[in-house]
Amino acid sequence: MSVREFVVLGTASQVPTRHRNHNGYLLRWDGEGILFDPGEGTQRQMLRAGVAAHDIDRICVTHFHGDHSLGLAGVIQRINLDQVPHPVTAHYPASGQKFFDRLRYATAYRETVRLNEEPVTADGTLAHGGSYTLEARLLSHPVESFGYRVTEPDGRRMVPALLARHGIGGPDVGRLRREGRLNGVTLDDVSEHRPGQRFAFVMDTRLCPGVDALAEGCDMLVIESTFLDEDHRLATDHGHLTAGQAGRVARDAGVRHLVLTHFSQRYPDPDEFGRQARAAGFEGELTVAADLARVPLPKRA
Repeated sequence: MSVREFVVLGTASQVPTRHRNHNGYLLRWDGEGILFDPGEGTQRQMLRAGVAAHDIDRICVTHFHGDHSLGLAGVIQRINLDQVPHPVTAHYPASGQKFFDRLRYATAYRETVRLNEEPVTADGTLAHGGSYTLEARLLSHPVESFGYRVTEPDGRRMVPALLARHGIGGPDVGRLRREGRLNGVTLDDVSEHRPGQRFAFVMDTRLCPGVDALAEGCDMLVIESTFLDEDHRLATDHGHLTAGQAGRVARDAGVRHLVLTHFSQRYPDPDEFGRQARAAGFEGELTVAADLARVPLPKRA
């Protein structure tokens, strides 16, 4: 049975708090796991969330600020310590290669797992997984930063009423799906288009074309909302978004489920981020992320 869920390991921006760890997120997509932005303390949060090193197939780093990458050293060493049986691929901005190298070899350890380095140099497709395509888009931050998008290929949904009209049932349904035609009946005659699921991960950035491209039509958008709207100038100066801006992005992009995260320690009430996103006009499902939360992706449309 396929599982698609988003596991939150940490939600703090810049510094951890008593209740929020540095960033860290795992997307479970069927049989694969994509670890995003492992900040300091990610190993321990994985343990608390029931995430094993064996669950990681890809690591995607948006940029090389410490709260998004200082956990890389520990995660990479844990992957090797646990002798993960499959290769792991790492994506990160190519401009930060020296930082990746330092983190990968921060201390001595025995390498037992093949870690493939695939740095990101520009917008475009990074990989084709078994049931998804991984893409990157450039964001706007004081250091080079990329957001990521996971897209399932579009498919077909069988329509029972149309199958019955054409007298097709039982094993013949599978045969028609495989072969595309059966006794003069085509797959198009008995099915309808089903868009693939779409997920986007947008971290530290100002508003920019990359944000809109990543968010467009997403079933789930995970996006930073470091500041509240009253501090929008501060957000722009430091290369971040406000909760209201995140809400408007999701509204305009037709997002089904919005997940807000990466909260500044200056705000005592995390629910205010959700209220401001709603005030901006977002009407879909909304989650204000908390450490160790598990958020299922919306069911396919």
